[in-house]
Parts: sequence; C-alpha cells; structure tokens
Amino acid sequence: MRFHGLAVVLAALLAPGAVAALAPPEGATATAEEQVALGTVAVPVGGYDGTHVPVIVAEGAISRRAWHESLDGRTTMQILAPLRDRLLADGFLPILDCAAETCGGFDFRFATDTLPAPAMHVDLGDFRFLSARRLTRAGPEYATLMVSRSSTRGFVQVTRIRPAAAPETAPRAEAPQAGDDLAARLDRDGRAVLPDLDFDTGAATLNGGDIASLQALAQYLADNPGLTLMLVGHTDAVGALEGNIALSRRRAEAVRAHLVERLGVPAARVTAAGAGFLAPVASNRSEEGRMQNRRVEAIVTALE
Repeated sequence: MRFHGLAVVLAALLAPGAVAALAPPEGATATAEEQVALGTVAVPVGGYDGTHVPVIVAEGAISRRAWHESLDGRTTMQILAPLRDRLLADGFLPILDCAAETCGGFDFRFATDTLPAPAMHVDLGDFRFLSARRLTRAGPEYATLMVSRSSTRGFVQVTRIRPAAAPETAPRAEAPQAGDDLAARLDRDGRAVLPDLDFDTGAATLNGGDIASLQALAQYLADNPGLTLMLVGHTDAVGALEGNIALSRRRAEAVRAHLVERLGVPAARVTAAGAGFLAPVASNRSEEGRMQNRRVEAIVTALE
C-alpha cells in the first residue's frame, strides 16, 4: 500500500517502545510524516535479479518518515550506518543491506516503498537500502531505510510496519476450511489463506483437479471487476532463506497459473510473490506448526 500524497501527521509516528532515535537529527528538514492503521508494504528481501525484486508482503500499521539533512562530507553509507546500528540495538536483524548497483539500480528503486519527490530524492547511482525484521509477541515487525543524496543534502526515509492491534472483542479465529466463505474473509480482512492447496514437499506443482478455494477466488474476482489480488507463498523454516523464497514464489505462481489458464481469470488481475519463512503464523518447532506455515494467501491489493 503506497501513499502518494504528503499527509503530514502532527502526532508522533513512533508508537511507545519503538526506536525513538530514528527521527530527524537536529538541523534536518522533515519532508513527510505518514501513518495508516492497516495496510501492506512490499519489503525487498533481495536485489533485482534481472526479472523481479523478491519481496515479502508485510501487513500491519504503517508509518513513513522522511527528511533531508546536510551532507557535511558524509557518504550515504555513513548516513545509513548509525540508523542501522540503532535498529540492530533494538532487536532487529537485517534481511537485505545493499548499495545502488548491488541492489539493482533503477529496477530496485522503483520496486521499493519510497515516497515521491519532493519528500524523497533518490540518486539512482548513489543510494543505500536496508530491510530488517524483529519478532514481537504480536508478530513480526519490519523496518526499511532508504538513504540517498543530492549534491549538498542527504535524504532519508524510514518505513515501519508493525503488527496491527487486534480488536479486544474479536472472537478467536478458527482455522479456515475450504468450504468457508472466502469472499466474506476477503471483504472483512483483505486477505485469506487458501486452505485446500496440496503441494508435494519441496515441489511447486498443484496436485488434484478442481480446487474449491481457487474456484471461489475466481468467482470473487468476477463479482468484483475493479479488484486485483496478490498471491503470496509461504514456507516453513526448513532450509535456507533464498531457496524458501524461490519455492514460495513458484507455488504462488502455480496458483496464479491455475487461475489464469484453467479458470479464465485475466492475468493482469493477479500477481505472485514469495515470502519464504519470513511471516510465520505458527511455531516451526512442531510439524503441525510447519504445516500451518506452508501456505498461499490471497491479498487484496487494489480496488477501483
């Protein structure tokens, strides 16, 4: 979810307990402060590989803060370093830490959740990017830093995605079944796990013929012609991150292919991404938990 306006929020963006140091330093000029109670951000977890930038779709309460400050002879890496150190001190672990060329230049920059000018200026030949994650009791929390420069100023954007607080009166969620009303879950939550998908271990080929959840998903798209979806694959924590991200993306792409090729969904209305094991819904210490984490979710991304 992207905000293209520069909605200035007078209240502080950082929730209690957040890293208060990730704020404009003395003498800096704040250019944007935004927050949204619930949304999604595509967080890069790898550089541009010639076809796409691998991302995890993080959902929660989003805050964006941008500013520019005097360079004072510093490089973009020197601007980034103290901000990165503060995140690490607060319990975050880096996912991706790259410079312009290794990130992927133009293709990478425009795959990131970066505010438009004048809030942010990004020199495609000189920028640094960091994505990081920490686990909290409420779920995973993500942070990204984009740092670039002009001839005299350093530009910084800090984006945070925190687990959204659940309503106090919310009933305990039950595991979705294939026969559940998928449309109601998408309308209510903006997302839904597709519970009846069957993949062989380590494989990305869908087993079986008719799949109830995908038929329901195709019907939902037909009933909502202005809507688009992203299919996000997830894995358990067995194996390396890069391999799991690739596998989860292939599984999401297999679901997309089924929708497009067998059920007639227009290709432009569904995209696919892989999150690997970066967004667990259960502990990976048990087989039951690992089974819950191996899933594909449909996420509403746009509605005209």
